[in-house]
Amino acid sequence: QVRLVESGGGLVQAGGSLRLSCAASGGIFRYYTMGWYRQAPGKQRELVAIIYSGGSTNYADSVKGRFTISRDNAKNTVYLQMNSLEPEDTAVYYCNAEVKYYSGSYYLHDYWGQGTQVTVSS
Repeated sequence: QVRLVESGGGLVQAGGSLRLSCAASGGIFRYYTMGWYRQAPGKQRELVAIIYSGGSTNYADSVKGRFTISRDNAKNTVYLQMNSLEPEDTAVYYCNAEVKYYSGSYYLHDYWGQGTQVTVSS
């Protein structure tokens, strides 16, 4: 069982910055694929950024060049540095851990945090 706890959300003016943190407990963090997702009111949850166990990353086109995902395996924590924030970035941000298990064959299981609100005012 993996538990994820996000922090760092809040209210910021357009052009400002925030850093989200997600602390994981349970299992072996360094093996997990970690991601940040967001869900705005009336919209589907969407992938913002992902970081693999080897450190490679991918970003949604809408945040490329503005957001940076990173991980600290010693602290079991993943971060999302958000710069040049825009009102369109307003959403609840969720941390995700994709964990591989083996039970006769390999399968993946997703764990989610409770979410943290990010509001960007114009």
